[in-house]
Amino acid sequence: MKRVIVFIPFAIAIAIGVFALWGLRADRDPAGIPSMLISKPAPQFDLPSVEGVSVPGFSTADLSGSGGPVLVNVFASWCVPCKAEHAVLTRFAEVNNVTLFGINYKDLPEDASAWLENLGNPYDRIGSDLDGRAGIEWGISGVPETFIVNNEGIVTFRHVGPILSEKAQKQVLAALRDAGLTGENT
Repeated sequence: MKRVIVFIPFAIAIAIGVFALWGLRADRDPAGIPSMLISKPAPQFDLPSVEGVSVPGFSTADLSGSGGPVLVNVFASWCVPCKAEHAVLTRFAEVNNVTLFGINYKDLPEDASAWLENLGNPYDRIGSDLDGRAGIEWGISGVPETFIVNNEGIVTFRHVGPILSEKAQKQVLAALRDAGLTGENT
């Protein structure tokens, strides 16, 4: 009986170690977690504009009837990968005529305003999500994350992480075309 009692803590430690190693595997990419929003209406939210930024706020109502798909980018000034992908998003808006809306996630308005002033503002609308509630509704796992919403307000695509690689950019453009983006530059 004493042997069994001595063995129990050892067995528990091994079980915890196995679960920890399984959870830390390199192939457990958050981008591989499917979004529950795909093929469903965009979540309900109504975000005010970012103080100091000259574009209006952003709500669910802005997604339907926009004349084409909308690229919804969740970003923050404190997010280094967001800064890295900013030029790509700007190019999508300018060259590919993509409608780009932003959700400024858990960011101080003065920081977001300065960041956009420094890098340029490609967004048609930006909602300030100071408390992170909209991020929860969208099911984000971090920033940046980008969604495509079609003209009917249905989420058709999700990209986790910065859109930097050529492969990621092609995937996003293909998803935009599938969602109804038209034009010679797509």
